[in-house]
Amino acid sequence: MQSVEIYTSPLCGFCHAAKRLLKKKGVSFSEVDILVESHRRSEMMDRAGGRHTVPQIFIGDTHVGGCDDLYELEQAGKLDRLLEG
Repeated sequence: MQSVEIYTSPLCGFCHAAKRLLKKKGVSFSEVDILVESHRRSEMMDRAGGRHTVPQIFIGDTHVGGCDDLYELEQAGKLDRLLEG
């Protein structure tokens, strides 16, 4: 299974929704709270092509995007394949 990394903020409902979907699927992930680790916001933006909102989700080397993008992959039946690599 591919590694999953998600940049989040504790005040973000979309972040909670994205993490909820990953947990429901049994996917472990590493989380970067950009409020706690504010120095990593620029890292997130570089990796996400300038996007500055959270969540920003990465599966392996693939930038998925945000919560809506993650749910679109799931609804299209593509998320499991991406997770499997």
